[in-house]
Amino acid sequence: MNKVITDGVTLAPTPFAEGLTVWSSGDGTPGSDTYANASNAVFVPADQDFGGALEILKTATTTRVRYMGQTPVLPGCYLRITARIKAISGALPEVRIAGFAGDAGQNNVGGVVQVGPTTALTDYGAVVDVSAIVGVGDRQGVDMVWGGDAVYGHFGLDLTGANGGIVRIDDLLIEDVTSVFLRNMLAQVDVRDYGAKGDGTTDDSAAFIAADADASGREILVPAGVYHLAQDVTLDSPVRFEGTVTQPDNRVFQLRRNFDFQTYMEAFEDETLAFKKGFQALLQTVDHESFDLNGRIIKVFEPIDMQAAVPDKTTFATRRVIRNGQFEAQGTGWDTTEVTSIATYDPDAARTLSNVANAANVPVGALVEGAGVGREVYVRSVDVGTQRITLSAPLFDAAGTQNFTFKRFKYLLDFSGFNALSKFGIQGVEFQCNNKASGIMLADAGSTFNVMDCFISRPAYRGITSKGEGCQGMLVDNCQFLSSEDAVNATDRVSVALNANSNDVKLRHNRITRFRHFALLAGGNNLVLGNHFFQGDSVRDGVRLAGLIIAKTHTASIISHNYVDNCFIEWTNEHDPSPEFNSEFSFSALSITNNTFLSGDVAPWFSYIVVKPHGAGHFLNGMTVTGNRFRSINGKIDRAERVDDTFASLDKSRNKDVFFTDNSFHNIEYAAENPLKIEHTEGSPAAVWTIDTAQQLPFGGEVRGVDSHQVKGKLRNGNNVIKYSPGYADPAVGPNRDQFQMSWNEDLRGTIIATVRMDA
Repeated sequence: MNKVITDGVTLAPTPFAEGLTVWSSGDGTPGSDTYANASNAVFVPADQDFGGALEILKTATTTRVRYMGQTPVLPGCYLRITARIKAISGALPEVRIAGFAGDAGQNNVGGVVQVGPTTALTDYGAVVDVSAIVGVGDRQGVDMVWGGDAVYGHFGLDLTGANGGIVRIDDLLIEDVTSVFLRNMLAQVDVRDYGAKGDGTTDDSAAFIAADADASGREILVPAGVYHLAQDVTLDSPVRFEGTVTQPDNRVFQLRRNFDFQTYMEAFEDETLAFKKGFQALLQTVDHESFDLNGRIIKVFEPIDMQAAVPDKTTFATRRVIRNGQFEAQGTGWDTTEVTSIATYDPDAARTLSNVANAANVPVGALVEGAGVGREVYVRSVDVGTQRITLSAPLFDAAGTQNFTFKRFKYLLDFSGFNALSKFGIQGVEFQCNNKASGIMLADAGSTFNVMDCFISRPAYRGITSKGEGCQGMLVDNCQFLSSEDAVNATDRVSVALNANSNDVKLRHNRITRFRHFALLAGGNNLVLGNHFFQGDSVRDGVRLAGLIIAKTHTASIISHNYVDNCFIEWTNEHDPSPEFNSEFSFSALSITNNTFLSGDVAPWFSYIVVKPHGAGHFLNGMTVTGNRFRSINGKIDRAERVDDTFASLDKSRNKDVFFTDNSFHNIEYAAENPLKIEHTEGSPAAVWTIDTAQQLPFGGEVRGVDSHQVKGKLRNGNNVIKYSPGYADPAVGPNRDQFQMSWNEDLRGTIIATVRMDA
């Protein structure tokens, strides 16, 4: 590259033969003394070596020769100034190239080197070439580095040393030698050409910004070195890193044309730091909706505090996505923090623990354990001043003062520092937890967090955890949750794939292997569709645990087209501070349709759908179980559904709108149905027939109504005479109220088909 050719820049000074009025004996600035009519200088028109030459008698300590024309000093352009000189007589001086560095205001740029190397003249009549290179950038071979403030120079030479000598100087030569320094200059700009030092200390922010402004689509080169950026820096041009970058945590580095993990990795040369800086830029930019990890494996040695990576933001609500890579837990920085403190719980302040001893030691996001504490209850916030803890959910039976245990698991990506984070997604990423770390901790609040096409592999304790309401409308689609506890018996497992506290969660088409639980959903209006979750073990007649836990009575949720394998769906109210029925909807609005339920080698009392009230007086108030396939292998089980009355049973006299129909049962002793169609034959004439439902009403229900009865064949009296009798039915008879009676106007025998209900 040559600016004389490409841009028509004039570099050559006026020859001495054209007059000495443009040659200064000072610094070359306007108004300085010239060599025209000077007593110690004369133009010699016919020197045998130079042709025309300037002859000078050295009379001052430093005798200067400066061209008064302004020679441009351009970023990316390097100039070589050459003087040919010979001693004629007298004392032999020293000579050096020198210049005046001028800024845009025509002032001298202070603090920069403005002289080149010194050469001593040792012989009379011997021609000596003296040169120096000047440029903006600090490169090896550049003698005068003038930085980004210099825009022109007055160039020439200095005579130093002894006075009294006479020298002759040939016409000054200034040439563009940029090609010596830059490779493929037409396609690159180098940050060093704009004043970057790369010494790890100097703030090179301005040089990066200037190089970007001048790039005009060309690639920015960051050559070897360590470049400290103390300010926010945004590069709109493509960039290539041979050196590395350092930057304070609160400063942003935006690479708009190379916005991906690979480039940030090249810039920072530390995987975790590169990811943090890329994530920080993702939340600062309006140019990119996603941060691509380029399929890279990022080794993580301690939890990544996602909010700390963006210290100026605690809320964010614009769609952003992290995609296409893997986080892998390494090292030992994953130990669970466990604290035990005494605290008081009052059901009237349902989500608060008060008088918490050593509240400052209780970590936000910790799992809460203690008597009367339901599953997946977390510390949402801690107020050290008032010794209060806010919980993610109420406690069902913990009134009073007791010791609570708080366990803070460590997560690969921890968003808990955000007050609110909405519309955030993670797509095509594997969380390789290696039985060291947990996967993702959500923000305190926010909506539609999306995890799609991801693997959460071998988490030590949790896959996805919500400590608050950051799970509102969460979407988990096409993911695999792979347990680290495959070889552990079901009852001994501790890991949970995910939990959610808020409403409108969608879990779709996921595969979940051998966790203690797949999911606990404490909110309503959920959709659980097309998932395969299995939790079996090798224990003969073994105990199985809940795969899906619905922890809200009025759930308004749909569970459809799932494969529920060696686990069950549990419907509970363990997050209710007053778990007894109290003028509410009770267990209501749940649809379980078209699922496949399978179990093998389980105890006969195992069931696939379990309702577990934690207080008395509850009932079913709108439940649909249709189109499901229930199958037990390697042994029969008693029934597909049951009530777990560990704490309380259901009020069977209040069940309402329960539809348990069109299901298939294989190796199930009692096939439940409601409405239940029964065919009964009375062999001996009787005026009252007592008919048993044979434990076929779901959830041990009682006969609350007989919708219809139809005589099959003929009714006959004791004399075998055909009789016609309308008959009437009385429901809810017998010790368990699961029988009904048909009454006739005389003793009759025969067969009827009746439809009975266990609900109103």
